[in-house]
Amino acid sequence: MSESSTTTVVERADADHRYEILVDGRRAGLTAYRDLGTQRVFYHTEVDEAFAGQGLGTQLVQQALTDVRTSGMRIVPVCPYVAKFLTRHDEFADITDPVTPDVLRWLKAQLG
Repeated sequence: MSESSTTTVVERADADHRYEILVDGRRAGLTAYRDLGTQRVFYHTEVDEAFAGQGLGTQLVQQALTDVRTSGMRIVPVCPYVAKFLTRHDEFADITDPVTPDVLRWLKAQLG
């Protein structure tokens, strides 16, 4: 009997404004952001259907938000997935800012 193991890594891709989760080198999902001063505004998260149901979205967001903390930045959860994650993870409450109309207008302008 052989044991199958996979390698899962979360990487920040600054040039693409996103964090990616890679499974055996293949991108399985991403969470996209834009930076507004010291705020990292998360606006979209997705996991490829081929990787659904494996907890990769949770792992991706957990590691992305941990990186935000390490970077000395703050979180603005425009993305519904990130917002829902934060309702279950109080450990990020101290670095989470509310989504405001000004942030939404700014984000819309950034995304064109």
